[in-house]
Amino acid sequence: MFGKILTNPLVLNLGLISFFADIASEMLYPVTPIFLTTVLGSSMTYVGVIEGVAELISSLLKTYSGFWSDKIFRRKPFIIIGYSLSAIAKPLTGLAYSWQGVLFARGLDRTGKGLRTAPRDALLADSVPLEKRGEAFGWHRFMDTMGAVLGPLLAIFLISFYENDLRKIFLWSILPGIFSLIFVMRLKEADSLAPPKKLERFGWNHFSGDFKTFIFAWTIFSLGNSSDVFLLMRVKASGHSTTSVILLYCLYNLSYALLSPYFGTLSDKVGQKKCLIIGLGLFSIVYGGFIFATSIIHFLFLFILYGLFMASTEGIGKAYTVGLVSPERKASAVGVLGTLTGISALMASIGAGVLWDNYSQFAPFVLGMTSSLIACGILIFVKKK
Repeated sequence: MFGKILTNPLVLNLGLISFFADIASEMLYPVTPIFLTTVLGSSMTYVGVIEGVAELISSLLKTYSGFWSDKIFRRKPFIIIGYSLSAIAKPLTGLAYSWQGVLFARGLDRTGKGLRTAPRDALLADSVPLEKRGEAFGWHRFMDTMGAVLGPLLAIFLISFYENDLRKIFLWSILPGIFSLIFVMRLKEADSLAPPKKLERFGWNHFSGDFKTFIFAWTIFSLGNSSDVFLLMRVKASGHSTTSVILLYCLYNLSYALLSPYFGTLSDKVGQKKCLIIGLGLFSIVYGGFIFATSIIHFLFLFILYGLFMASTEGIGKAYTVGLVSPERKASAVGVLGTLTGISALMASIGAGVLWDNYSQFAPFVLGMTSSLIACGILIFVKKK
């Protein structure tokens, strides 16, 4: 199963960095909304605000760091600073006694993500030939998401060990963060990093029509793709336990991890656009299913499908993005994708919280299903496969 792509030291090292960083992130992700609502007494609107603002910070920085990385021909400094900030920020959530404190910690964490993501993904694209790009991103997603499988399982153990003292879990997250930083320090730039010409400024006229159409489609989709915490809280609102919520989240990440290498390799053969269209179709089925689901079996099936959606879109979307632009603008393109979809995610998460509190817990899922179907129709007009 393990292909030759993992013999590439950059692909392997970037995967290990993401593996440990995601253990730290994902042992906290399913716990944070429960911590906010049960320990701090926050409403779902504030949960949406925190997630939306945190992602907005990350998104705004992605274009800036991506263009800056392309301009100075460097990736590693952004990766070092980004992962360091996130490692520091995660334990701070456990020290918060108000939703504003959680917002500060999440904002600092997402600042790190915003600084590192576009340069890291560009470095990954730089490290492999074009015909192996989807496979490289697929394996990176696999290693990243395996951390997301182990993280929630570790959270379950800690919840049991500390008898539901959620604050302790946040403090333990510093340990995998340190391991991630150890591998960051071993990272080396790709020898062929320097682009063929120096970038002087950023402008939309430097991007192709296909890139702009794709970005428009993905932005429309992101306007309905609210934070995953609403999926988790939908399970909780159906009367299931915190442990069940976390186990379902683990199942989703396991499905996502195991299928990412397959879809990455498949996208190199059949075309990345086809995989993205399939993924958007799966998303609409999942969100439609969350409207009607009640039993744990329903949610189990839907979370597996949600992992399938992520495997067919997340890494592949980035590989597709860098293929739509000139070589010297790889990080800039990934940054633009992150920024625009992140701003949309802010609106989606805040909107989902408001819809949940004031209308119905099902309303965010109707919105997500609709936006994915519209985006699917727009994506067809992109010419590049």
